[in-house]
Amino acid sequence: MDSSIEQKIEQANKQDIDLAPLLDVVFILLIFFIVTTVFVRETGVDVDKPTAISSQDLQKSVLLLAITKRQEVIYGGTNIGVSGVRATLMQATRNEMRPLIIQSDRQVTTELLVKVIDQAKLAGIENVSIATVSE
Repeated sequence: MDSSIEQKIEQANKQDIDLAPLLDVVFILLIFFIVTTVFVRETGVDVDKPTAISSQDLQKSVLLLAITKRQEVIYGGTNIGVSGVRATLMQATRNEMRPLIIQSDRQVTTELLVKVIDQAKLAGIENVSIATVSE
């Protein structure tokens, strides 16, 4: 009877599953998804965007800038003001040129919007778009 118990123990030991290859595959997949993920920085504020019939979706990695109804210029959740737009965008596009999308509240004056666009152009941004809501 002792020999049958020993045989069962040996069989149980032989049936263990080696999890090391499975863990290797899981970590490789995790690294792959982290490396290929595109991170988009949100502006951090809600903006009541105007509507437009000609709205398009942009698929590229973009810079987002928001102008609130309190006349604040927000980038990455921080109020940078009109004076900080050029330096901030020059820093953000240091490695690669990306388009800029301005999320402007419908109550923002045209003068402020033009000032922000001018600062973006002076920072070297060639593609500036204004975010709208489709009708």
